[in-house]
Formats: sequence, structure tokens, C-alpha cells
Amino acid sequence: MESKEAYNVNVDYAEGSVEDLSGISPKKLTSWQKFKKFVELDSASDGRRSNHDLDPVPPEERTWKMRHYALFWVSDNLSVSGFRNAASLMEVGMSWRLSLACIAIANIFQGIFIVINGMVGAEFHIPFSIHSRSCFGYYLSYLFICMRMVVGTFWYAIQVYTGAECVQSMLYAIWPSFHNVENHIPVKQNITTQFMIAYVIYFLTCMPFHYVGVQRLKWLFLVKSITTPIVSFAILGWVVAEVHKTGKPLTAAGSTISGSTLGWTFVAGLNSNVGSGTTLMVNAPDYARYARRPSDTFSSALAIPATGVLITVIGVFVAQGSQILFGTILWDPLEVINNWTSHGGRAAAFFCALSFYSSQLGLNIAANSLAAANDMNCLFPRYINIRRGQFITAFIGSWAMTPWNILSSASGFLNFMGGYSIWLCPIYGILVTDYFFVHKKKINVPELYNFHGPYRYYKGYNWRAFVAFTIAWVPLLPGFIPVVSGFTSANQGIAKLYKVGFWYGLFISSLSYYFLCKFFPQEETYFERGIQMDELPVQEDDEPIPVQYEEDYDSTEKK
Repeated sequence: MESKEAYNVNVDYAEGSVEDLSGISPKKLTSWQKFKKFVELDSASDGRRSNHDLDPVPPEERTWKMRHYALFWVSDNLSVSGFRNAASLMEVGMSWRLSLACIAIANIFQGIFIVINGMVGAEFHIPFSIHSRSCFGYYLSYLFICMRMVVGTFWYAIQVYTGAECVQSMLYAIWPSFHNVENHIPVKQNITTQFMIAYVIYFLTCMPFHYVGVQRLKWLFLVKSITTPIVSFAILGWVVAEVHKTGKPLTAAGSTISGSTLGWTFVAGLNSNVGSGTTLMVNAPDYARYARRPSDTFSSALAIPATGVLITVIGVFVAQGSQILFGTILWDPLEVINNWTSHGGRAAAFFCALSFYSSQLGLNIAANSLAAANDMNCLFPRYINIRRGQFITAFIGSWAMTPWNILSSASGFLNFMGGYSIWLCPIYGILVTDYFFVHKKKINVPELYNFHGPYRYYKGYNWRAFVAFTIAWVPLLPGFIPVVSGFTSANQGIAKLYKVGFWYGLFISSLSYYFLCKFFPQEETYFERGIQMDELPVQEDDEPIPVQYEEDYDSTEKK
């Protein structure tokens, strides 16, 4: 919190009054003013509109090493969601081999793209919300921060649903009679009373973990990295053994579609699965900023595809085996363990579900609520830090987003994953192009916190970024609307363009932004080298001297 002198008032918190220094008589604070004072963060700075969580990570808090990033992605990929992606592709007609190839390729691209955008966080220790100012401008960046915040909250909602499934499986294992809980919720709501009970339990039990910062959850990633592979292989082993008893080959099933339909289904699956990672791609600086060294984040490029392929192989065989054993593809491993009804089977099912529960817990906190909380932190830095933002995300995502409607079918899941990337992908393309090719990794961190500095562009808006963003997503909108709404597009060309929407958005936004900046450069945003926050000159009282672009900043740093 800034000093009282900054506001030219003396605040008597005990009496609840404000006294102007000029001698005017005291005026009582209203209840609303008292509340605002109560919730105001101690580290908030009005001058820079920042707080401790929004500032660059100080050296003593840069504790993540290469193994921590590897464990982060092991625990992220080895989850129920990892099973679902491949099985969903099989449900829409693809063979297990093509499903495996599709997910493997998608994970390779995700790993590369996440490391690339995470470099700005690893180098300058700033989150996405601050980095976005360098290319979008101060006020335009808020638009894209809000978009990313909404998508991050949606993904939080989806993972809460999966966490509730874990709780439901544990309840099935402990009390088989839980299967018979009478439903009092209308069928059209896509959720039952039984599942709502599990949903509420999961929501309440995960709340305390939001209080713990992501930097202190490295132990949870370690536990998940040990237990989740064990239970995943246990499920696979059970399926293989049971299928072997039937005498049927586990890998016999092929594609139920062919020709151009199969080809475009593969393309759409690749597009949606790469697109499903755009939230993590865009907010990569949010966790890369905690790295000891930039090279520590490189392990992500290997861990993401390696673990993604591993869980995909397991998921593919479990899904194929479930079709042989149960007559239908179960694209959720929890549905498989729910069939373990013997006493020993129920005990095994409970521990499997408990392991997946911990997996969903860590995944949702680190990958989803952290992203949305960082965005809220930037929008309201005086009142919301990461911890408060995570709690807000939890309530909005869990109850306002109704994830049970989003995940009501495999097709709906794929449509959702691919759909939102038409907006996030252009944002990613502009961020990467600006950092590596336009400003060539030479950003001035202190100026990112200066609202009157060079990154203000024109009244807080960089029109080049807005034009590039618009060019990238508008042509995809005619394909997005019919797919998500369930209607059939009359124009096949539009439908096919939407099926490659991620790649179209990536390349068009990148190329258009690069050439706009080349022919219409904003010269004052170009510097001779990158400048860290701790490179600010220091006064005698050890307070950093604010950088003022017009007068105080050393002009020799600019080209």
C-alpha cells in the first residue's frame, strides 16, 4: 500500500476518519470507503498500478529448476484429461493408430510453442499480463487479458467437473449404494443429484489449496508424478488382462470412416488438440517467470510430448479395450474403474480415483486458476493478488460456467477445445512475433509499468496489433458459429478453413503484425538492449527512481 502522504491525507484507522493536511475539518469515512481500505493490498502501488504478485519475480523467489518444470508437465499430462483426448478421437471414427499419431504430433507442437513464449517470462520474470503491454499497448492489452481470463476460467470449470468425477468414483468405491441416490434435478440440466453431491465435495475440498501459492506446491507435483503413472499402468494392465481372456486382439479396431472424411477428421482433431493448449501457450510466462535460469524451462519441450504420448498410448488401449469389454468406448478411465465392484476391486478403484483427484487438483491450480488469477491481478492490482484471484476464479468457474453442459458429449468437447483458439492463437502469434522478431528480445521492463512511457503507443492502443488480430480471427467466425451451435455450414470452404483455424490464426497474425511493424514502426519502443527492473538507478534512500519517458530516462538507451 502506498504511504498516506501520497494521498495528502492522514488516516485514523481507529476512528475511521480522514483529515486533510490543509487543516480542513475531519470527514467521516463511508462504509464503502472503510471496506475498500480493508481489502486494499499492502503491496499495492497506485503510481505503477501494480503489487508484489504483478511485479517481476525477485531473485529469492526464482526457485524453479529444470526438474520442477518437467514434474509440472508430467503431473499435468498424466491425468484423466490425457485419457480423454485420444479416446474422444476414437469415438468420432478414427483408429487407435491415427488417434495416437494425432495426439503425439499435437503435444510436440504444444511443447515447442510453450517454451518459445515462456522465454520472455524466464528472461525478464514478468507475467503475460505485463508482457502483453509491449505489443498491444497499455489499454488494448486489457481486452486480451480479459479474453484469456475468461478462457482460463472455462478450463478451470472443465477440470472441476473432472475432479468431481474422481470424488464420485471414490464414493462409489466406499459406498456402492451411492449408485442408487435418487435424482431430483431435471434431465435437461445434464447433471444429477448424485453428481452434484460429488461436485460440491470436490469444490469444498480443493478450496484450501488455493490459499497455498503455486511456488509452494512443488511437493504436490512430485506426488502426482509418482502416483498417477502407477494407477494409469494399473488400469492398462487390468484392461489388457481382461481382454486377453476374451481372445480378441486389443489393436484390431480400425477407422470407421475413410477417404477425405477421415483426412479432414484427422486435421480437425490435430487442430483442436493443439488449440486446446493455447491457454497454456499464452500464459507460459506466468510460470516460466519463476525459473532460476532461462534454460531451466527447456525441459518442458521434452516433458510435454513425452508424457503426452505416454498417457495417449495408455488412453488409446484402455479405450479400445473398453469397447471390447463393455461394447462401447469409455473415454473416461474413471468409468472403467467404476466397473471394479469386488471388495478388492473397490479398494483399487478408490486409490486410483484418489490419485486422479490429486492430479486434477494440482493441474487446475497451476494451469488454470493461476492464469485467470494473474489476469485479475493485472486488472485490479490494488485489491486482487494471485491468491484472491484464484478464489474468485474457483467460484465463477465452478458455478457460473456449468461445465456439465460443456462436457455433455465428445463432439461438444472437441468443438469447445478447437473453438476458443481462434481468438487465443492470434494473441499468441502476436506476442511471439513482437518479442523475437519485432523488438528482438529487447524490452524495457521498467517502462512496461510506466503508463506514460513508450509502450503506451497511441493513447494506450497499438493499432498494428489490433489489425493483425482482427485479420486472423474474423475469417474463422463463419466456421466457428455453425460448429459450436450444432448447425451445418452451407459453405464447405468456410468449414474446412475453420478445421485448420489454429494454423491460419497463428501464421496470419504473425505475418501481418510483423509487416505492419516493419512499414509503420513505433520507433520509441525500440531499445539497444533489454532492461531489467533491477537496473533502475537508486536514490540515496534506496527507493528506485521512476523512469519517465519524456524527460528522466537516459535517451542513449534508445535507438
